[in-house]
Amino acid sequence: MKLKNSRRRRPHIFRGSRIPLVLAIVAALLGGVALSAGYGAEGPVAPGGHPAAKTHTGAGPAALSASAPRAKDLKALASSTLRNDRLRKSHQLVIRPATGRPAPGGGTVKPGGTVKPAVARTATALAAKAVAVQPAAATAGTSALVLYDNTGPYGYLGELYAMATANLAGHFGSVTAKPVSQYTAGMTEQYTATVYVGSTYYGGSLPDAIPAAFYQDALATQHPVTWVGDNIWGMANAVGVTKFEQRYGWDPTNSYFADSSGSVGNITQVAYKGQQLTRTIPAGADGGVLHPAIVTGTGLPQVTTLAQATDAGTGATSPWAIRSGNLTYVGEIPFEYVSEQDRVICFEDLLFDGLAPATAQRHRAFVRLEDISPKSDPTQLRTMADYLYSQKIPYGILVIPVYTDPNGVYNNGTPETVTLAQAPNVVAAIKYMLAHGATLINHGFTHQYSKVNNPYSGVTGDDFEFFRAHIDSANNVALDGPPAEDSTLWAQSRITSALAGFTAAGLPKPAFWTTPHYAASAADYRVFGQNFAARLERSLYFAGTLSGGTVDNSRYIGQFFPYAVKDVYGTTVLPEDLGNYEPQPYNNHPARLPADLIAAAKANLAVRDGVASFFYHPYYDLAPLQQTIDGIRALGYTFVAPADLTQ
Repeated sequence: MKLKNSRRRRPHIFRGSRIPLVLAIVAALLGGVALSAGYGAEGPVAPGGHPAAKTHTGAGPAALSASAPRAKDLKALASSTLRNDRLRKSHQLVIRPATGRPAPGGGTVKPGGTVKPAVARTATALAAKAVAVQPAAATAGTSALVLYDNTGPYGYLGELYAMATANLAGHFGSVTAKPVSQYTAGMTEQYTATVYVGSTYYGGSLPDAIPAAFYQDALATQHPVTWVGDNIWGMANAVGVTKFEQRYGWDPTNSYFADSSGSVGNITQVAYKGQQLTRTIPAGADGGVLHPAIVTGTGLPQVTTLAQATDAGTGATSPWAIRSGNLTYVGEIPFEYVSEQDRVICFEDLLFDGLAPATAQRHRAFVRLEDISPKSDPTQLRTMADYLYSQKIPYGILVIPVYTDPNGVYNNGTPETVTLAQAPNVVAAIKYMLAHGATLINHGFTHQYSKVNNPYSGVTGDDFEFFRAHIDSANNVALDGPPAEDSTLWAQSRITSALAGFTAAGLPKPAFWTTPHYAASAADYRVFGQNFAARLERSLYFAGTLSGGTVDNSRYIGQFFPYAVKDVYGTTVLPEDLGNYEPQPYNNHPARLPADLIAAAKANLAVRDGVASFFYHPYYDLAPLQQTIDGIRALGYTFVAPADLTQ
């Protein structure tokens, strides 16, 4: 189908662009390098068969959150890291233990590093408050302890990274996340595996917040420990460098992020399990990848390189992740500046080694048809249904129960609202799809907000429903935060109205939910989880969620997953990790073609039990969908229904 005189379509905010996964998803970064959450243009068919404009938000490959100034924090953090690293290398960095100072959360650090902690919020406790399906992939009794830094001028980043890690660990079982300063002796023995995410480089005016007990326990335990990023040298110094070398075969105190010239180089690729994963960091924001100093000698243990980094300028290679004994070390935070083919995929798979090592290889795929509304073309819907049914491919259909154009933008200035009950031909097509392999998924109530441009037109499918946004001067979609009236009651009222719309049209209650443009408040996400078995999307995770403090809507991380997880909101989230087909570039997002989706699916083969999940708008020609499905199948993926993704 050729679209004539179609109005300009806007892609999802979180498309295939690279985004820093931990900072705020900055509008200014969305088209460049930032964390983000959804991708591609998703839009309903407008009057006359034209696709409505729209932008997807949420969690791109892995997304950062915040307003443009947050981008400065990542650069400042990288600069601070390298400055401390140079001082450490020249033996001028003084690292003081945090003995006797107040601990975050109200506890007090005692001599020796033990802490009398305040009440800690855990992902497990949060999960208990929501009605959701525990992913069947989780192993009974499997538990993860996620420790993170939360001190210093960029301490909030540690909580964002911890949420990203906890969400992934939620695929396997229960998760407890807390500041590393609250660690007490023996905790590593209480969990299947421990992950420490080192985002604060301690030294100078910033005392080491890591208790001595954790350094000692990480060495003594036989349970798997994954150490990410900074401060591994602190452990070696605390337990004794020789003892560390004898246990693990390398010397962190002689390992640095920069080479002898002080440069971090230009590492753009990470090889893992036969896949070449990308690494794209903007100028001035690269804190480097730690180069581990492997030691040799009689009786020393072997160090295994799990993933290898390559410098695009020199061709030099060095380990990106290594393992010796029970310790896995990852040389950088993997959640910054990611995409669907990014090195974060390696980290997502490495978690299996500590939490579910017996997991067999399995590669499943999922496709959904996006933005079906009362104004959709029934013939187009049936065409898609016939093709997918002929290929024996189960699929999802995202349906918006009410179409509204409150200002008559696409109706000659006359306001228009159409419900499913008022569109019998569309309902008949939806029922036909349900009888031919489709699963019904609720995609908002109206998929727009009020009578204002949010950020485009105020029309269903174009705009955000649960978050405010605008287009900035650089043509980026900037997120502004939840609407003023946002609350649990407000979100529930929209869910209730949406479900009533399905009932009035004679359709079943959807079991699953996808947030319009993937963006909502923390309270909203919990409401969605209370009404549906799972969410199928990318999501935003806000600072303050783990600490139990006030949620900061300006600081958040966007994230997508390669497998089903139980996230820190206590909701089950099904994967969407490939993005969508979008033949035109908009809002600084490049076009995304079948070859791009297939390449992302290939990279995700590195995840031993991963899912290749994408979406497609039914107003496009059938051919690109066929090409994408054929390409993904050729990689060895098997298409399944959304309910199967929890298993």
